[in-house]
Amino acid sequence: MSTTTEQASQTWAERFRYQRRKRIKRFGKNFIRGLSSFLGRQSLVGDTPVLDKELFPHVKPLEANWKTIRAELDEILKHRDAVPLFQELSRDQKKISKGANWRTFVLYGFGLKCEKNCRQAPETSRLLEQVPNLQTAWFSILSPRFHIPAHRGVTKSIIRCHLGLIVPKDRENCTIRIEDQIVQWKEGEAFVFDDTYDHEVLNDTDEDRVVLLFDFNRPMKLPGRVLNWVFVRLLKLTAYYQEPKKKMQSYEDQFEAAVRRAEANLEALSTDN
Repeated sequence: MSTTTEQASQTWAERFRYQRRKRIKRFGKNFIRGLSSFLGRQSLVGDTPVLDKELFPHVKPLEANWKTIRAELDEILKHRDAVPLFQELSRDQKKISKGANWRTFVLYGFGLKCEKNCRQAPETSRLLEQVPNLQTAWFSILSPRFHIPAHRGVTKSIIRCHLGLIVPKDRENCTIRIEDQIVQWKEGEAFVFDDTYDHEVLNDTDEDRVVLLFDFNRPMKLPGRVLNWVFVRLLKLTAYYQEPKKKMQSYEDQFEAAVRRAEANLEALSTDN
């Protein structure tokens, strides 16, 4: 009898936490989006869906070294199944990340360096360290025939960059729409955009698409920077931040273990021969 009562109580508590999370998330999104026009006016680099990458000098070194980054990515992809799905890191992404179609190898999350993952890509990490006010960075691995539905980012206080690393030969059918602009990836080239504009991704090909995705603070006037400072600190108190933070370490450990197993197997094979 007590077990049934405990189970019912636990179920009620889980429902309560779920509903509370939804309300907080909805309030947060509405609050931040309500500030979008203000943050847009605070921008020192314009407020358009796609931004001029020449305004961001730190992008050029990443483009210049894309083959080095690609080589580190290729090693990571040897253990692809150990790279977590996006929705495994954050259940907030379940609406846009379905099945086993979108994997993310995180190097930086919310300004924090994922030390173990960064050791798997040391040159990529070194280059990312030169990005001013870097917030997040990961290898975004998209499977063939997958569509990421239209969605919007949370805040204009950050800007997003994609560096093409693996792009299907049929580039015309592998695109991202940002508001009314269609962009195609190209290996070794980057583009910068504001992800608070409605955007969606389509990989309607038979090949993977992989980019190095990274976010950094938007250059803004002082009031905008102050608001962003407050926002980030409040965000770090929420489940939106805390849950992925806890999970990232676990997935780092899992990936490191997968690499060690593969190395041990290779060493065993070498010894046998």
